[in-house]
Amino acid sequence: MLTGHPGACFEIPPPRHTGGHVLFLDLDGVTHPESVYLLHKHGPTLLDAPGHSLFEHCPLLEQTLEPYPELRIVLSTSWVRRYRGSIRRVSRRLTPGLQARMVGATYHSRMDPAEFAAAPRGMQIWSDVLRRKPVDWLALDDDYLHWPAWCRDKLVRTDPVLGISEPSVLAELKTKLELMCDTKT
Repeated sequence: MLTGHPGACFEIPPPRHTGGHVLFLDLDGVTHPESVYLLHKHGPTLLDAPGHSLFEHCPLLEQTLEPYPELRIVLSTSWVRRYRGSIRRVSRRLTPGLQARMVGATYHSRMDPAEFAAAPRGMQIWSDVLRRKPVDWLALDDDYLHWPAWCRDKLVRTDPVLGISEPSVLAELKTKLELMCDTKT
């Protein structure tokens, strides 16, 4: 059960990969525009975003993370719930370099999906931080509402259409990665 205080977390087994530096990665509004809809017989489809494509910023993210080979990725996206907790199915759409960094997701198939979905994204991530116990972490997400005050500085808020390609977002991400990985190793 998740509650609103800093010690809250969902009741599930501990993750296989703990410690280290972690990037919590949303997909919609980060690696492509946020206007993705799950269409019957078509799967995830990007609508209302002419000139854009699904996962268009994955090569940029891979390049940005290149100086930090020890950094691992945890998916913090509703895609994992939609694909019944299958991290492998979701990560297949990412570049090989991003796939190689993947160690888990904030959602676990043993969680109550409705309870998990009802929690704000920041609390979903914070719950995983408590389980995973990283040395340090960042979250890339366009969802900034209801983030816990004690971890707002860990959020790199992306542009809902341009994702990480928006110049000020990319600059903030690079700065925070450098501070996190270079000074705390």
